[in-house]
Parts: sequence; structure tokens; C-alpha cells
Amino acid sequence: MSPPAGRLQGGYSVVVEDLSRSFGDFCAVDRISFQVKDGEIFGFLGANGAGKTTTIRMLCGLILPTSGRGLVEGLDIGKEAEEIRKIIGYMSQKFSLYEDLTVSENLEFFGGLYGLSHAQVTRKVKESATAADLEAFSGRRTREIPLGLKQRLALTCAVMHNPHVLFLDEPTAGVDPISRRDFWALIHELASGGTTVFVTTHYMDEAEYCNRLAVMHKGRIAASGSPKSLKNRYQKGSIEEMFIGLVGRERTADDD
Repeated sequence: MSPPAGRLQGGYSVVVEDLSRSFGDFCAVDRISFQVKDGEIFGFLGANGAGKTTTIRMLCGLILPTSGRGLVEGLDIGKEAEEIRKIIGYMSQKFSLYEDLTVSENLEFFGGLYGLSHAQVTRKVKESATAADLEAFSGRRTREIPLGLKQRLALTCAVMHNPHVLFLDEPTAGVDPISRRDFWALIHELASGGTTVFVTTHYMDEAEYCNRLAVMHKGRIAASGSPKSLKNRYQKGSIEEMFIGLVGRERTADDD
């Protein structure tokens, strides 16, 4: 498969340079810079309030940056937000599903929303339901299915149009460990097919599944690299130990 026309030179799907976002006197994101390679799983790790969601909303074209620059598939987040929203997939913290619709009806709705033809929607609904093990629940109201299945349905809706880049904002919050494992298997399947996955999480074990990480703390990137390189750099046995040690040191320095 040849890369989409909007692909950035150098093999990067996302490029961020000195990106900031303030709300009044509060700086939620403070001059961050990073790059996300085509087809990789890039994790944004941090506690609640670290700036992860604000960053992802800027990259999805939902809010404008206060300053700095961001490119998604070569499109400027400050000037081409509408075009960005057409080519990406986005799954928010709160699933944007219609509870009164059935599983199949939600899939059909989002397929139509993304501009797929009736024939494409029909084919994609069948393929997607099978791939995500949702066929047995296709006629059930969405409000009646378990949280783990809602999560899979939301992901399936977000990729109906085969997006080049998929943004997932804490997609597994409140989900049981088995469902989280199954969800990450779907993420890896998408990435192996060439989709760039940008995922925010505060689950430290999930960070181990990413190709590269950026650790957010108080609106800034405190560290970045592969899980292995970060553990080696800070001489920790796990990402959780690394994160606690890193944030703990910064808090101590702030208190001084």
C-alpha cells in the first residue's frame, strides 16, 4: 500500500514544535515538541491533568493551540482542522456511541458520517463486527452490552473509514484487565496494517505495549523514548517505577 498523499516527508505522521495551549492564566500544555513515526504506537503517559487530553484535542483539530505548530499527515492543526478531522480516527475518554441504537446501527451511522457509500457501509459493518467479535451482539441496544464490548464498538466506529492516524484518549479507563488486553490486541493489529496510533493512558502496564512514549507532567514532556530505553536511562525495572521516580523528583524540585 502506498502512503497517502498527505504523508509527511521523513516518515512521520505527526510533528509537533513548541506547542502550547493556555486557558486564561492556566497553561495546560507548555511548549512541547515531538514526532510520531508512520505506523508506530506512540503513547502519551501521565497523571490526570498532565496535559494529555488537551494535546490530543489540538492534534484532532478540536481546539486551536495558543502558540507553536503541529502537523498531522502534513496538515496544519491551526489552519486545516476540518481537513484533519476527515482523515483521522478519534476515540474520546467518553465513548461517543448512541446508547439507544443497536450495535449494527451505530456502525452504520458512523460509516455514513464518514462518507462511505451504502455498499461500503454494508460491507464494513459485516467485516468490522466479525473482526471485533461483535456479531453476536449486532441486534442489541448499545446500552445493554458490557463496557468492554462498548469499548471495542467505539474503536470499530472510529476506524470505519480506514484512517491514516488513530487518536485514542484513555480508551481503556474503567475497563477490566482482560478487556484491556483484548483491546490492545486490536491496536497492535491496526498498527501492523500501517495505521499510526497515538494513545493517551495513565495505566503504566499499557505503556509497555507502545513503540515509543512521551511522559507528560504539568503540561511538559518530562521524558521520551522507547519503554526499554526509558527503563535503562532511569535504571528502573518497569515503566511504573520510572514514572514514579521521574515525577517524584520533579515534585521535589518544584517544592524546593
